[in-house]
Amino acid sequence: MIYSRAEIDAAVARLASDITRDYRRKNPLLLGVLKGSFIFLADLVRRLDFPLEVDFVRLSSYARGTQSSGRVRVVQGLRVPVRGRHVLVVEDIVDTGLTLAFLLAYLGRKKPASLKVCALTDKPSRSKTPVPIDYRGLTVPDKFIVGYGIDFDNKYRNLPDICCLED
Repeated sequence: MIYSRAEIDAAVARLASDITRDYRRKNPLLLGVLKGSFIFLADLVRRLDFPLEVDFVRLSSYARGTQSSGRVRVVQGLRVPVRGRHVLVVEDIVDTGLTLAFLLAYLGRKKPASLKVCALTDKPSRSKTPVPIDYRGLTVPDKFIVGYGIDFDNKYRNLPDICCLED
């Protein structure tokens, strides 16, 4: 195990406090990146006590296996307009940064009032392109992690802890 459910809960509480401080009066759009962010986003929004909206996008850079293909594609696009909105992208993990860089460029072209990133986990050792992480929950080692929404081949999302996938 890399992080226990208690450690994850403490990180989510800290992130919610920081986000509340910055977004309380902005009616932000929290944009979850599917599928991995759904558990994190659900726990996060339950801790936010101000008006907000939620939408999802689904991107893919993994075919099968544990290595990113490096090519990002939109599987499910935006369903609400973001022009003039305060948008907070909610990610489960920032690995190489390629998927997030793609998404930020995509969203930036739609002219939001502001665009920030909240990531539950960050794996800086694998970074291939610099991306801003405005709200960082936990730093993880250069191992393939699963649990708390993060999967391997659509398995292990339901684990309550963040664990390392053993070869």
